[in-house]
Amino acid sequence: MTNRDGVTIAPTADVDERAEIGTGTRIWHLAQIRENASLGAGCNVGRGAYVGPGVTLGRNVKLQNHALVYEPARLADGVFIGPAAVLTNDEYPRAVTPDGRLKSGDDWTAVGVTIGEGAAVGARAVCVAPVTVGRWALVAAGAVVTKDVPDFALVVGVPARRVGWVGRAGRPLTPKGDGIWICPETGAEYTESGVGLTER
Repeated sequence: MTNRDGVTIAPTADVDERAEIGTGTRIWHLAQIRENASLGAGCNVGRGAYVGPGVTLGRNVKLQNHALVYEPARLADGVFIGPAAVLTNDEYPRAVTPDGRLKSGDDWTAVGVTIGEGAAVGARAVCVAPVTVGRWALVAAGAVVTKDVPDFALVVGVPARRVGWVGRAGRPLTPKGDGIWICPETGAEYTESGVGLTER
């Protein structure tokens, strides 16, 4: 591992010199960080993870081994992307044009996935662009997200659907009554309304 300017990079990692890497970020073996990607301070990029051109990661983002984050994804501070999870960027994927010619970068428009502050995407989950995963939401392992996920929502399945709420600690919230939910770990309370869940 080499350490330069407060950034630790494994010798087998491929980090483009045009990428911006924040202080304290660690990039592990066989990870690839493409040109013009921007990683905030304190990030951890696992073995074999991929960060596409122009992707933006906030501070303290954790990409587990073999996570694939395709451009133009935007991840806020404190986001967790589990092992082998994928954030796609092609709404209508095809290798060739209707006339059979191999598609190039000029034949499609990349669309991104947006992940809100503190949200987590479980192992082998797929977020199909363009979707937004709200703040502090939790996407279960293996889920396929095809629609926007509200703040604090717990979503599971294929396609993903909301089955509950989670708090900042990631634990499922328990109902207290009158639209009030409580975190069993921290005691924090949340209020449910027609527009979703908010912190009290």
